[in-house]
Amino acid sequence: MFAFAFALAAAPIVIAVYAYLGYPLILLIVARVRPRRAETPEGTQWPSVTVTVPVYNGVSRIRGTLEGLLHLDYPVDRLQVLVISDASTDGTDDVVREFAGSGVELLRLPRRIGKTAAENAALAVARGEIIVNVDATILVPAESLKPLVRVFDDPTIGVASGRDISVGHIGQSGNGAESSYTGYEMWVRDLETQVGSIVGASGCFYGIRRSIHARALPIGLSWDFASPLVAQKQGYRSVSVPAAVCIVPRTAEIRTEITRKVRTMARGLRTLFYLRALMNPFRYGGFALMLISHKLLRWVPYLLAPISLVALGLLAVQSVIARLILGLVLAGLLVGTVVVYRRKSTAPAPVALAGFGVAVLAAGILAWWDVFRQAQMATWEPTPRPDVQT
Repeated sequence: MFAFAFALAAAPIVIAVYAYLGYPLILLIVARVRPRRAETPEGTQWPSVTVTVPVYNGVSRIRGTLEGLLHLDYPVDRLQVLVISDASTDGTDDVVREFAGSGVELLRLPRRIGKTAAENAALAVARGEIIVNVDATILVPAESLKPLVRVFDDPTIGVASGRDISVGHIGQSGNGAESSYTGYEMWVRDLETQVGSIVGASGCFYGIRRSIHARALPIGLSWDFASPLVAQKQGYRSVSVPAAVCIVPRTAEIRTEITRKVRTMARGLRTLFYLRALMNPFRYGGFALMLISHKLLRWVPYLLAPISLVALGLLAVQSVIARLILGLVLAGLLVGTVVVYRRKSTAPAPVALAGFGVAVLAAGILAWWDVFRQAQMATWEPTPRPDVQT
């Protein structure tokens, strides 16, 4: 009984250590020994591009986003900027119409049906060979689009993901932890690119060949995660593009961040289960193992966490060390919970880290709960983000 309880208590930690440390180490080794791919000569012409901006009630941010997109360094005659309004009610559409003279197009959906449905609907209006999706709350530097599009000169590439840079107010609770995690994630994607293919793209800024995007995705799923998976099924690989930077402002409220993480993880889980055939290593080889390691095994510890805590409590009855560990865990959860619910946004680094940990843990558990109870998440709320300058 003791051994079984120990295994349950240790399982989330062991799995997480492999997913976050062991897996990147394996990628690093494979990337070092695998011969580098020959670079594809750059094309002489730029392909036509449609930049799609799905938005719902984004009046506070959409003007700045569009002004940035209109300054992108890309041939104007090869660029279409298309905003898909998910039946916004706050004046977002009126702001978008102000840019009609600059070539910005508006596709207003008659009723609110969600972000994925908006991305599906965009294809009927989009004219570009490459579809580039941009989140309505982020900033894309003028020089970022060309590097993202240039990689499609390689006919084996189906999806290109930008590099997220997380920014926020100095001292904002969890900001350092979130920014560090974003940097870590970008590093892992770079390693995956060297090995073969990334298994998930940035939801803020990514490009996809029109042919891959042609078939609609169920509205409860996530196109940014599904894109590399659909591309893999069609024989394409997907890559991360370090030079294609996008600026992602951090949310000011950690509770808002929890809501975003729950939505993101739940949609990710649904997408993974929908395209679960890609996890078959006998058919998809290394890609399947990468998908399991990078996605499934990162999410499983949240499912096991409540069981692990109960098992640790049982161990604490018999072991002094287990009691000490349980005490530290409970203290960390208590401190982190206080950070999550406090009004002030600043906190010392260790305390802010505890808050970030609790926020991620809570989001992961709630995401699994939403998936099990089959909660409907087709629609979405805009994530409030502070204004930043590039």
